Amino acid sequence: MDTGTLILFVLLSTVAAGGLTFAIVQPTLAREKKIEQRRGTIARSENDRQAHKANRDRLQEQVKRRKTIQNSLKDLEVRQREHDKHVAKVPLKRRLEQAGWSISVSQFWLLGAGLGLFAGVLCFVFGAPIFLCLGAMVIAGLGLPRFLLARARKKRFAAFTQEFPNAIDLIVRGVKSGLPLNDTLRMVSSETSEPVRSEFRRIVESQQMGMSIGDAVERLYRNIPTSEANFFAIVIGIQAQAGGNLSEALGNLSRVLRERKKMRDKIQAVSMEAKASAGIIGALPVLVFVLVTLTNPEYISLLYTNIWGQILMGISAFWMTLGVLVMKKMINFDF
Repeated sequence: MDTGTLILFVLLSTVAAGGLTFAIVQPTLAREKKIEQRRGTIARSENDRQAHKANRDRLQEQVKRRKTIQNSLKDLEVRQREHDKHVAKVPLKRRLEQAGWSISVSQFWLLGAGLGLFAGVLCFVFGAPIFLCLGAMVIAGLGLPRFLLARARKKRFAAFTQEFPNAIDLIVRGVKSGLPLNDTLRMVSSETSEPVRSEFRRIVESQQMGMSIGDAVERLYRNIPTSEANFFAIVIGIQAQAGGNLSEALGNLSRVLRERKKMRDKIQAVSMEAKASAGIIGALPVLVFVLVTLTNPEYISLLYTNIWGQILMGISAFWMTLGVLVMKKMINFDF
């Protein structure tokens, strides 16, 4: 056998052996490939099923949380209506507490009666007509104490609004550092200035008596019926019922309150010119009356000695009061 024939024989034998090996091994390889494909399909199906289940659970959790928040908002809306009833018709005892006065209702009425009696006697001593004495008694006995009370309430509410964002920032820092909400409220009740300190002390005392945090904070709006206190009560109420990031919610509330304060100060600065003009216009007739009385009392005495002059003074006082109220309404901006 020559060399070429031998090489051809070896080549053909190799090809035949390879073909035979392929014929024997190929079914096994194909079967393993199919098994791998089935395993991959099953794994993908399992992953898809788990992902679908996770998405479904997440969707159900979101729906459940949304329903919880909606129920909480409805509950808060009902409570807000109840609060508005208390705020719209505030009894005298509650107004005294809101103003920070430590007197009782009977003492308040005695104070009014004393002021009215003093004003009536003073007018009678200076020889004023009887109807002017009675008018002075009514104004001093009923109007002056209520005016002072309303002024004290407004001043206390303004002081609370001024200090309240700092108290919220203190709560946020305490919550972020890991302190419970109750401990941060105690910090506010001891480290802030009045009237925030006393109001938060009431919240802490209410909790110590067994009241929930939501109900205790709701009383803050009854004592201080401002938008800031109402926002704080709503945030705490939602967080107590539905959960959530309290520090983030209170941080956003603090920023909102500070922006409201900036807007309030800007509005006051812009309206100051109108307020000054209204004050000058309202005080000018009274000032002229006083100056003329001091310089030439005989000339102006007819206004309060003659019956027609007294009638004209009454009409003028009515229209002056009406004009002052209209100007006050025009320059009083609500926000």
